[in-house]
Amino acid sequence: MKINYNDQGLVPAIIQDAKTKNVLMLGYMNEEAYLKTNETKKVTFYSRSKQRLWTKGEESGNFLHLVSIKNDCDNDTLLISVNPQGPTCHKGTDNCWSEDNEQSFGFLTELEHTISERKANQDNEKSYVADLFRKGINKIAQKVGEEAVEVVIEAKDDNDELFLNESADLLFHYLILLKAKGYGLQDIEQVLINRKK
Repeated sequence: MKINYNDQGLVPAIIQDAKTKNVLMLGYMNEEAYLKTNETKKVTFYSRSKQRLWTKGEESGNFLHLVSIKNDCDNDTLLISVNPQGPTCHKGTDNCWSEDNEQSFGFLTELEHTISERKANQDNEKSYVADLFRKGINKIAQKVGEEAVEVVIEAKDDNDELFLNESADLLFHYLILLKAKGYGLQDIEQVLINRKK
């Protein structure tokens, strides 16, 4: 791999969780750190303050286990995919921005949070979701069944807009059912990962 090190012989290394895709930290590598990382499969940096190599986790035990290294289009920034062992930041947080390193499914994760809030506040009489939770698991499961049938019906027709709308209704109600059972998309993802051969 061609790497364009800067005048100090360093290259920025962005550390990303292989599973969640969240950025965990930024460090710097010289050629020796890059080679050691590839050899040991534990991310090693060049410490600009200590003027030496340091393997992340050498004192804390919170290693960054190497998955892959990619170079950017100018060959002057590395993206290092890792499996973190424990918190990444020296302050004990998941990353250096004090954020939780949680899996995100974009808007669907936001929707899951909204559904959780509605479940916690079932006394909200204006909320359709809260009303479903008040009616119980049988009503929620029934709605998922109804929406699934509607998706199948629309799949056989040529109206893409209706098909997509019914698909959105099914997914929405399925997320409510998952929450009613105490689960979320991460749990389903894990089942699918476990099935992968």
